[in-house]
Amino acid sequence: MRLAPVPAGTRPMADRVREGLFSSLGDRVVDASVLDLFAGTGAVGIEALSRGARRAVFVDSAPGAVKAIHENLRRSKFQATAAVRRLDTLAAVRQNQGQFGLVFVDPPYRLPVALLEALLRELAGQGAVASGGAVVLSRETKSDMPVIPVNWRLERRLSYGDAIILVLQVQ
Repeated sequence: MRLAPVPAGTRPMADRVREGLFSSLGDRVVDASVLDLFAGTGAVGIEALSRGARRAVFVDSAPGAVKAIHENLRRSKFQATAAVRRLDTLAAVRQNQGQFGLVFVDPPYRLPVALLEALLRELAGQGAVASGGAVVLSRETKSDMPVIPVNWRLERRLSYGDAIILVLQVQ
């Protein structure tokens, strides 16, 4: 399916990165509740829905991104299993969007590591990720790595060009 044009200022996850990531996640996606933070075009959450996720919540603060997500959900016919929130990601987590089996965190590479660490602490503190669930964090190879909450374990590290994907299991 062809997605809507990428809004200005959005860096979508490359197709090959997304394909590799979902191949590595396998059946973990099936029937999962998904939270897609810094959702951009919604491609990651839509990929999860297309692979059997039960529902997805998309969060992005940019108006152009939210518009693109709505259009891509319409094109993919996943509107009934999705919710879109135009919010700052930290505010969205604090609003308790529910509990999720998979949380995708694909922030802008320029996001300060301190803000990313605050978001990860909030995800851990709010119980937004179900026990046994996973947080999938993407970073640029040159960027600083955030401190990971103590009850999260690195399950897998994937590298694709300038992108690093960390799959973290919540204990």
